Amino acid sequence: MVVIGIAMLQGARHAHIGAIQRAANELSMNIEVVELRTAEDLQTQAIDALMLPGGESTVMRLRGNDVASRLLPALFSWMRENESRPVLATCAGAILLADPQDGGEPLVDAEIDRNAYGGQADSFESALDCGFPGIFIRAPRFGEVHNPIECTLNGEVVGVRKGNRIALTFHPELSEDSRYHRMLLEACA
Repeated sequence: MVVIGIAMLQGARHAHIGAIQRAANELSMNIEVVELRTAEDLQTQAIDALMLPGGESTVMRLRGNDVASRLLPALFSWMRENESRPVLATCAGAILLADPQDGGEPLVDAEIDRNAYGGQADSFESALDCGFPGIFIRAPRFGEVHNPIECTLNGEVVGVRKGNRIALTFHPELSEDSRYHRMLLEACA
């Protein structure tokens, strides 16, 4: 059984859970999804992969670094302890990987700007160059990228990969295409 931990800090967490379960069904894979709210949750559960959803990165930092939670430092340590561990980070999750603000090295090597596509009213959906339906909600934008490019929108980088870590500036969980959630599960197999 593959155990997927999902950071329950903010964002479309339940949409990701549904997408992970849909991907598991497509792969005929037996999984368990563990909701992570505190560092203790991560310490008591042996997870195989991590889902870091979108949301608002400032709120996620406040909640994840709160003394009652301390989830973000635990997640960053978990990722740094073994760089081959699979991680899928979307939107604000991609911001946290590119700019963890914890004194440690970034978890993907790419610059990123928050809300660079504009505010809520500027949200949009567009077919990506990789054939994926991109849904952008107050989306960040990658600047200089030193990791392999995972996906682009009209030539602009919207997804990067560092080994088994994938950081996307869009929301794959809001589409019916479970490709990226399947990739997370396949990296565990």
